[in-house]
Amino acid sequence: MFIILEGVVLLVKKVQKFILLALLMAVVCSALPAAATQFPVNLGTDHVNMQWWIVNAGVREDGTPFAITRRFFTNETIRQEIIDILMTRFGHPAELAGLLFGTEFEYEYTRDRTQFATVRITHFSQPRMDGNLIHQTIFDNSCENTMRTYQAVDPNHAVGRALALIPR
Repeated sequence: MFIILEGVVLLVKKVQKFILLALLMAVVCSALPAAATQFPVNLGTDHVNMQWWIVNAGVREDGTPFAITRRFFTNETIRQEIIDILMTRFGHPAELAGLLFGTEFEYEYTRDRTQFATVRITHFSQPRMDGNLIHQTIFDNSCENTMRTYQAVDPNHAVGRALALIPR
């Protein structure tokens, strides 16, 4: 009888140690910051066969959520439309505009995360991630053409998918 009682006591002590260890692990894990998203994130292609990536997303020091996405021109028709805009609207020579490889978009979101505005659009050449600048528009509210306009976040678009990666 004494041997059985001794076995039960040892078992209870092991269970207590396991429970204490599990509680300690829970406390330690809850104190750690949430796992950060590793960028860039490949979003795949959109409805017009353009390749999208999220290259950064987060919250600025002032509390404003933001995201930076890149669209790579895997649709030659749309690429040519943007080249034409670069030449006609912005006056870039065909040799420079013709190097277009991708476009980077910087978005900012309202604090309630229901709307976004485009802050910057950068057209670049070369397949590497930072490419050479062809043209950049910064929406800084300095004139009619650079006013930031807010619109609803579409959760299926890169804007909404990037927002989903921003920690609250």
